[in-house]
Amino acid sequence: MSGDQILVGYDGSTDAKVALNWALDEAGRSGRPVRLAYVFEWLTVAGWVGPGVAPGIWPDETARRQVEELVRSAAANAAADRPGLTVHGEVFDGPPALVLQERSTEAGMLVLGSRGHGGFGGLLAGSTAVSVAAHAHCPVVVVRDGRPATSGPVVVGVDGSESSLLALGFAVERAAQRDVPLWVLRVWGPSGERQVPPGADPGDTERAAVDQDLAQWRKSFPDVPIEVRVTQGNPAALLVEASREAQLVVVGSRGRGGLRGMLLGSVSQQLINHSHCPVAVVRER
Repeated sequence: MSGDQILVGYDGSTDAKVALNWALDEAGRSGRPVRLAYVFEWLTVAGWVGPGVAPGIWPDETARRQVEELVRSAAANAAADRPGLTVHGEVFDGPPALVLQERSTEAGMLVLGSRGHGGFGGLLAGSTAVSVAAHAHCPVVVVRDGRPATSGPVVVGVDGSESSLLALGFAVERAAQRDVPLWVLRVWGPSGERQVPPGADPGDTERAAVDQDLAQWRKSFPDVPIEVRVTQGNPAALLVEASREAQLVVVGSRGRGGLRGMLLGSVSQQLINHSHCPVAVVRER
């Protein structure tokens, strides 16, 4: 599989279809191929496993064939609806989080719905979501319930860490693709790691640091309007609030200062659970 492909966690649920549509829109802008991945975990298959798919007890090959047909049909329909895009589907066996993490080594992006059924039951309800976002080898995009916004800016949270700089690059590219503004949010606290000269305004110091990080991106993407917002407060609450107006919020997998512990504590979970738009978590490979 190509490292440029967009991998979509797909199980036929409504939210998985929303995630697929988001991935297809992204592919339409970037030209990347899309691959649907249904993870079939035999030992936990119970109840609903897909439209028209009966519950199975291992080794229920009939249920497996029904799942394969579900994925093939979804891929074929997506390709028919989006002429020019390459769309494939595949069924994998094993624990969903682990399998998705492994397959992410061969993907350029992994897209998940906010809830699922079957192989992805409860995927984003607890620790599994944090595990996938924290350990995937490519950016992970979590698409929230409902219809993702197609207007509004791209918002990125930065704190000067290497991870947030990767997120910044990802966000600038998405804003350029969508022809929308980029909002750069820097949250600082009274006891941040950055040294502030005596008598200097912490806000001015933080803004100068952001401007330095943005210099190369302003040159590479001069047509992208960039608005820098430097403020003091709670990073999760401010990012969630900004998501009301955004079409995508981007964060790094780990941070420091205002974004410390982004994927190890409550901030990431609050974003995944409460963001009003899709959330992209970017990490180094």
